[in-house]
Amino acid sequence: MNGYIMGMLAETSIHPGAGQVYSVIDLPVAREATTSYPTIPGSSLKGALRDKARQEKLEDSKIFGIEDSAGAVSVADARLLLLPIRSLTGHFRWVTCPYLINRFYRDCQLINKTGITIDKAPSSYEAVVASVRDQEEVLFLEEYSFKTKPDPELIEQVANNISFLIHHESVRNELKHRLVIIRDEDFSYFAQYGLPIQSRNRLDEETKKSIGLWQEETIPPDTVFYTLLMGRFGKERELKELVSFLSQSRYLQVGGNETIGQGWFVTEIF
Repeated sequence: MNGYIMGMLAETSIHPGAGQVYSVIDLPVAREATTSYPTIPGSSLKGALRDKARQEKLEDSKIFGIEDSAGAVSVADARLLLLPIRSLTGHFRWVTCPYLINRFYRDCQLINKTGITIDKAPSSYEAVVASVRDQEEVLFLEEYSFKTKPDPELIEQVANNISFLIHHESVRNELKHRLVIIRDEDFSYFAQYGLPIQSRNRLDEETKKSIGLWQEETIPPDTVFYTLLMGRFGKERELKELVSFLSQSRYLQVGGNETIGQGWFVTEIF
């Protein structure tokens, strides 16, 4: 199947709402049912693309469809690839795991793109990095310590394989220096419990007293997602039209809280 990959680098906090409360958090982000990884449903992403097309005067009815008529382009769920995690031994790190890298490889295969796989997973609380100095034999991610395992060849291969998803050259250049690969089970903890929680408040207009306090989960800036854009059979022209449009207008707002500056991605099409 022919198609394109759209890389999505979060420039601000992102809140793709789950539509339901399934935890103590009042407004959690949308998550995959099986892995609990943050995700952006394809329906939400398609709606954001349609809104962008309309605002910038692109004819969207053939591309995205109208009532009782399917569109020409399929938009997959946006999948997590790199999660920025605070490091107590330095600046933040982009953290991923073998499952995400291997899943990205399978998605690339679906649209006839190339990629790499990881055959051997890191051990428990072991972090694969590009290089270490004497004082960095232990890497702290949030409050957890990981024994560093330098593997510059693997890190460079992974970084080169995913850097095309990132639009900014300065960010691409930083990727291999900040990239960390940890075990799937260790990554799962950060994906489930490591996202920022913001407390928000609503005030009574007259008394200025609090009449509503809620907690809202967000995806942090610098998180990297990707999605697949695929044309239905015989609709390659419409797909190319959308890709050409997105290649010239790279910023996309997704999810809630647009009025407080959230939801902005910069995209890259390949």
